Amino acid sequence: MFVTGAGRRYNGVIRSVMAEPLTILTVVGARPQFIKAAVVSRLAAQEDGVNEILVHTGQHYDANMSSSFFEELSIPEPDHHLGIGSGPHGAQTGAMLEAIEGIIVKEKPDWVLVYGDTNSTIAGALAAAKLHVPVAHVEAGMRSFNRLMPEELNRVLSDHVSTLNLTSTDTATANLKAEGIEGNRVLQVGDVMYDAARFYSDKTGDPCELLSGLGVEPGGFILATLHRAENTDDPSRLASVVEAFEGLGSEHSIVLPLHPRTRAALEKTDGLERLEASVILREPMGYLEMITLEREAVLVVTDSGGVQKEAFFHGTPCVTLRDETEWVELVESGWNTIVPPNDPAAIMQGILEAVGTTGDSIKPYGSGDAAVRILDALASTRGGVLA
Repeated sequence: MFVTGAGRRYNGVIRSVMAEPLTILTVVGARPQFIKAAVVSRLAAQEDGVNEILVHTGQHYDANMSSSFFEELSIPEPDHHLGIGSGPHGAQTGAMLEAIEGIIVKEKPDWVLVYGDTNSTIAGALAAAKLHVPVAHVEAGMRSFNRLMPEELNRVLSDHVSTLNLTSTDTATANLKAEGIEGNRVLQVGDVMYDAARFYSDKTGDPCELLSGLGVEPGGFILATLHRAENTDDPSRLASVVEAFEGLGSEHSIVLPLHPRTRAALEKTDGLERLEASVILREPMGYLEMITLEREAVLVVTDSGGVQKEAFFHGTPCVTLRDETEWVELVESGWNTIVPPNDPAAIMQGILEAVGTTGDSIKPYGSGDAAVRILDALASTRGGVLA
C-alpha cells in the first residue's frame, strides 16, 4: 500500500551512459499530464546531461486547471505555450498537431515524450512520428475497450505510433502484446502517478484548515469529481448523477470540485442550482488540496482515471461512475466499484455500499521509481532503439 517519502534520486545515471546531452521534448496540456510530468521533469532538471523542452498545448487553460499546478508542483515554466484552448476534437487536435510539428522541426529533440490519453497526447505523438522523431508514451497500454471514448482512440493510436511504450502495469503490457506491440517497443516502468503521490504527500501539510474551510471532518465526507464527456455531455447520465448526489446530500457531506466542462453543462439545466443546495461545490482544486481530500475522505466518487488511482494510493475506497475502467486491478482487488451512471437509485446504492469497504493488499503500480526508469530508458537508446 501507500508509502510516504520521495523515493530514490536519479543519481546521475544519465551521464554514465551518454556521450552527448539528451534533448527531450515533453508535450502536456491537461491536469493529469502536469502531475505525471512533474516527477520526470523534476529529475530531468537535476541532470546536467538532460535538456527538457516543455510544450504546454493549453488544452487546460483555466488558472485552477493549469497555472496553479505548475506553481505548486514546481514544474518549470513551459518553453512553448501554444494557448490553443478548448474546441471540437478535430479542430483542437489539428491546431495542436500543426503547432507541435513546427516546434519539433525547430528544436530537433532526440525524443518526444507524451503522457496519457488526451488530444495533446495524440497530437504530440503524431507530429513526432510523421517527422521520424522517436516517440515515448508514458502510461501506454491502458484499455477501456470502449471505442466511443475519445480517450480510448487517443491512447490506442499513440501506442501504435510510439517507438517506446512505457507501461504502468502487467495488464497494460499484456494489452500491447495482444495488439502485436512487444519486444524492445515496450518497457514496464511502473506508474508515475505513484511516484507523484509518494513525493508530494509529505508536502500537503496539516489538513485541518482545508477541511474546516469546507465544513467537514476527517472521514466524514465523500469526495466527488465528474468531468468526462460521456457523462457531462449526456443529459440523461448527468441528470442521474445530479439526482443521486441530491439524494445522498441530505445525509452525507459531499465535496464536489466542479470542472469547467461540468459547470457549463449544469448551467444549461437546473442541475447547478440543485447541487448548490445539496452538496459542497467548489472551484477546481490544486493537486495538493486534492490528495489531501482523497486521503481524508471516507469514499471517492469519480469518473477520472487518475483520481481512481490516487484514492487507492491513499487507502480510500472508490466508486467509478463509468461503464468500465482501464484500471482493472483496482476493481478486481475490491478497491474500486464500477457504477454506470444511468439510474439515480443504482448510483446511490453503489455509493452507500462502498462506504467503509476496503480492498486486498496489492502493489500493481511498481515501486515508486517510474520516473527514474523512464529517464534511464531514454538515455540508454540510440536512434530510438533500446541498447
